Amino acid sequence: MSSPESGTPRLRIPTLGYGAANVGNLFRPLSDEESWAVLDAAWESGIRYYDTAPHYGLGLSERRLGAFLQTKPREEYVLSTKAGRLLRPNPEHAGGLDTANDFHVPDDLQRVWDFSADGIRASVEESRERLGIERIDLLYLHDPERHDLDLALAEALPAMQQLRDEGGVTAIGIGSMVSEALAAAVRSADLDLIMVAGRYTLLEQPAAVDVLPACRETGTGIVAASVFNSGLLASSEPRRDGRYEYGQLPDELWDRLVRIAAICAAHDVPLPAAAIQFPLQAAEVRAVVVGGSRPAQLVQNAEYAALDIPTALWQELAAEGLIPAR
Repeated sequence: MSSPESGTPRLRIPTLGYGAANVGNLFRPLSDEESWAVLDAAWESGIRYYDTAPHYGLGLSERRLGAFLQTKPREEYVLSTKAGRLLRPNPEHAGGLDTANDFHVPDDLQRVWDFSADGIRASVEESRERLGIERIDLLYLHDPERHDLDLALAEALPAMQQLRDEGGVTAIGIGSMVSEALAAAVRSADLDLIMVAGRYTLLEQPAAVDVLPACRETGTGIVAASVFNSGLLASSEPRRDGRYEYGQLPDELWDRLVRIAAICAAHDVPLPAAAIQFPLQAAEVRAVVVGGSRPAQLVQNAEYAALDIPTALWQELAAEGLIPAR
């Protein structure tokens, strides 16, 4: 069964999606056969929204995802990719891997920032070639604050709006882990959907301060990504030594995580199920994207997304100040 749909006036989007960084060999290498099995498990579990990016495995994610989706009816799924980084030959390639960016692929290509109108169009055309799919439903500007947010607002987003107006893509937005960048983009451009990575999760909700209000005012939808907070919420029994983004888990967040896990256990709700479904409690959130490098993970995540969670769980978490009251 396909997942329910939400969306914006320009694009209907399934409420559960698969983020395809793992099939770009994020953190560990996957064979083509293993990647296909992951994507097949996602499809068979009813997932019909797929997100990728040139950044993921220096194009490997797009190539693998495209090869898989070419076997499916085009009208049955929604596809998003990203722009902002072009892939160009790496003159310093000496047989190494792209592990500095956590991808286990040869570093024979390098990422080149380009927020110009020509750069945005080149990115889309090159993504189409790698995917082998002409229609891209949703185009995000990827991590603009890591290069030049002002340039993104002045050049990249207007170029993306023009591309959408011409019918080159159906919908546009940005994807970022930085709330300030997300809010600034929402207020400065006519965006359809934004991807909020790790900033609106069961564990922490900084995006509730500025991003959600901006989206509410402008009618911009949100796709929530990284909802497991680097894996901290992926198990019902969190580990103190779990990775938090790029470093150690702060004590205050560990204490918060323990409290959340205890409340979930008291309501007999698996912590990962609550993590997947929490963002969708906000009207601004249209979809949640989850990753996974093993077929069983995709099957489990789809089951968690469909699990009936009692309203009392959200009420207790809000009463304890662990999630925003609504």
